Amino acid sequence: MKKTVSEFREMLKTVPPLLLTLTVLSIVGMNLLANKSIHTGLDWLALDCGIVLSWLTFLTMDILTHCYGPRAATLFSVFALLLNLFMAGIFFLASRIPGVWGESFVEGSEAVINTALDNTFSGTWFIILGSSVAFISSSFVNNFLNYGIGKLLKKREGFGRFALRSYVSTFVGQFVDNLVFALLVSRIFFGWTTLQCFTCALTGAVCELLFEVVFSPFGYRIAKRITDLRVPVPEGAAA
Repeated sequence: MKKTVSEFREMLKTVPPLLLTLTVLSIVGMNLLANKSIHTGLDWLALDCGIVLSWLTFLTMDILTHCYGPRAATLFSVFALLLNLFMAGIFFLASRIPGVWGESFVEGSEAVINTALDNTFSGTWFIILGSSVAFISSSFVNNFLNYGIGKLLKKREGFGRFALRSYVSTFVGQFVDNLVFALLVSRIFFGWTTLQCFTCALTGAVCELLFEVVFSPFGYRIAKRITDLRVPVPEGAAA
């Protein structure tokens, strides 16, 4: 445990603040966007708008794992989750403050729209709980799988190594994230079928993998810059 905490502290000292900020913002944003479903036109396929940002969360986790190892990256995931829960609490308090949202000024529907917006931002306990369990599960899978693939490809260097470990870990991690959330929340509370849960998990993982493919060169440049500039961490900490 002391070694993990030491790695985490080293990461906070040397990682670019912008990268940590993007990680936290993407987690907060994807959980908020998950409230909006995507109309696919197919009964067996269900998706939500969380996929617009979730790829960024996994890309930043891949960068952190590449530079600091899976333990530190996973510990930061827990830290980011706590910040997300803090923001969820702020949103909840804001939704209980008397007032009117700007978008609710529709004649005859003000009260309904205002209540809907309050409920969207305040969230519900099962969505927050489900997303938290899904995120921690998937971040653990993503980070340690990314690290394991990196160990297998130890003799290879450069973008190809970074890309391969990121693509595989992202696809599997996103599938786990989507599936856990769908089974815990969508199936129980929204009546999704088991088929919809699996197709959502698979399709979401494919979509998010495509984002990863597009932006992985940018992620690799950040990882390389961190590796080149940071103070060396204890042996075995980085992948």
